[in-house]
Amino acid sequence: MSIPAGLPPIFAEVPVAIAPSHLVAEFPPGTFLESIAVSTDGTLFVSSHLDGKVFRMGADGVPVVHAAIAGKATGLALTPAGDLLLTAWDADGLPVVYSISPQGAATLLATMTEAIFLNGLTPLSPSTYLIADSYRGAIWHLNLADRSVGLWLEHPLLARRSEDREFPAVNGLKIHGQMLYASNTERMQLIQIPIQSNGQPGEPEIFFEPVNLDDFAFDREGNLYGTTHIYNSVVKITPDRRITIIAEAEQGMAGSTALAFGAGAGDHTSLYVVTNGGLSFPLPSGLESARVVRLDIGIAGHQLLQP
Repeated sequence: MSIPAGLPPIFAEVPVAIAPSHLVAEFPPGTFLESIAVSTDGTLFVSSHLDGKVFRMGADGVPVVHAAIAGKATGLALTPAGDLLLTAWDADGLPVVYSISPQGAATLLATMTEAIFLNGLTPLSPSTYLIADSYRGAIWHLNLADRSVGLWLEHPLLARRSEDREFPAVNGLKIHGQMLYASNTERMQLIQIPIQSNGQPGEPEIFFEPVNLDDFAFDREGNLYGTTHIYNSVVKITPDRRITIIAEAEQGMAGSTALAFGAGAGDHTSLYVVTNGGLSFPLPSGLESARVVRLDIGIAGHQLLQP
């Protein structure tokens, strides 16, 4: 793959097996698509970071504003009730969490004054969600029933190497088996954290490095698929720690920020990726449109290209 100038060539020797790609939707250059959630009826929900909007897309791929807040939007997750949870900053720059109804009404759930940069989130139970705090180097838990929040884990492996580093540390969160996996983007590490029987964290350790991951998701076989953001690609990491690049800038991955699997019947091999068009680190050819792209991983790997 082509490594952007000035970045460590961490993927230079990684095999490439390109998955078929299909453009779902396109947004004007300068749009920062940040997160994505997919409902069981196939509706895509996408957060637009800079303008605080959440878009929805049906089968026609036409983006419609579903909700908007005064502030900046980050992570999205669907609840069992069909609501969306949105991590964000409010108009005053305070970290907040909103609940968005199926009709698009946004309700403030929590203002987290001790947090710094709320980012990815994932369910620990039907009523409890874990939320990454990228600048504090911590993971919070949010109880939907009583709207209470608390610190679940704060640890050096979740933190930046120094506070003057701009890149987020702990970023994406996903649970697979009895492990919570967390990407530390600034350290280029994937961390695994055992979840104990009481729901509390065990001791974190490094699962894979170096890998520049933003968001990620697991398939049914336990393979991890992750966006690399400034490396303009999507990678696959197997349970035995083998890594492959499955999409690059040529497939529309400029500034790949987040992804999610299809949730409907027959859609579990569709991987939906959102991008910011290279807004964080533009390609030599310049800033591109922000995109929503579908990768068909069920038929990926038919052509293996060596680096």
